[in-house]
Amino acid sequence: MGLLKFLFIAILILWIIRILVRMIFPVMVRKAFGTMPGQGDYGQQQQQQRSRRPEGSISIDYMPNKKDKKGNADKLGDFVDFEEVK
Repeated sequence: MGLLKFLFIAILILWIIRILVRMIFPVMVRKAFGTMPGQGDYGQQQQQQRSRRPEGSISIDYMPNKKDKKGNADKLGDFVDFEEVK
């Protein structure tokens, strides 16, 4: 009898906590992210960037500097010749 009572109370408490978290957590997240400076500007910039480009187009925002590969030949390591075994 004591075990059933404990299980019932534990399940009831977990159920109540679950309902409270579902109600309180979204409010806390909105409050935390709503107070970030410049958040409204960022959303508008993202929307403008999406609307400018047609769907399926490719945009490259970052191009790394081209380095000479001649100087990197020593860093590539040793070439090992192998034979295919059939």
